Amino acid sequence: MRYTLRATLLLGFGLAAASLAAGQAEFTLQPSPSLSSFSVPAELANLLQAQGSRLVHSTGAAEDPICDVWWVKSVRATRPAASASGVLYGELETGELVGLLHFIASDAEDSRDQKLKPGFYTMRYAQFPPDDKEVGPSQYQDFLLLSPMRLDSQLSTALSLKDAVRLSNMATGTGHPALMNLVPVNPAYKRLPAVVADDVGNCAVQVRLPEESEHGSGDVEISLLLMTPPKETGGS
Repeated sequence: MRYTLRATLLLGFGLAAASLAAGQAEFTLQPSPSLSSFSVPAELANLLQAQGSRLVHSTGAAEDPICDVWWVKSVRATRPAASASGVLYGELETGELVGLLHFIASDAEDSRDQKLKPGFYTMRYAQFPPDDKEVGPSQYQDFLLLSPMRLDSQLSTALSLKDAVRLSNMATGTGHPALMNLVPVNPAYKRLPAVVADDVGNCAVQVRLPEESEHGSGDVEISLLLMTPPKETGGS
């Protein structure tokens, strides 16, 4: 079976001679280049951890960089974790900045198969109700909204869901926001950040972020789904 890697910002990432079985895909994390080597605004860089992570796909002697992720130095936890079914990260605040994503691979797509250009996108947390028109059917209600870095200026402010969606719409030009799925953390992974991959081609990056709240400081672990296998196109 022909296998083409896609990210959930589905990276539409077609490998040359992409005929690997799903279980043969090997993903690793490497240190990202310094933020100072990119044209990242100082205000944003000051909110991010200095060291980022680069997701790399390896096939034999070849290594293909997929994306860089830099996470914020800390997240705000201003309310208790939600108990609603399908909500994983209710302690995070809607519209809060959680990181910066740099697409290296071309022909990126989001979870709705919307095209995204290579470049830099801010990531903000959002929840959507089940079967919301913006996300379609989804097992979980937690997402990261992507917005073009150059258009996201209220970096220290948690945007309303409406404003965060409007900003994210600028990434796609389709009238719908650019979304990435957050998935449950795998408690078996203690040394973070880590790549969490399965044998069908799904790949997530799991991280631990410092957390600040009125109750003190701590940590929150989140898992961001970056790669998925291709969707079936029909046929037998």
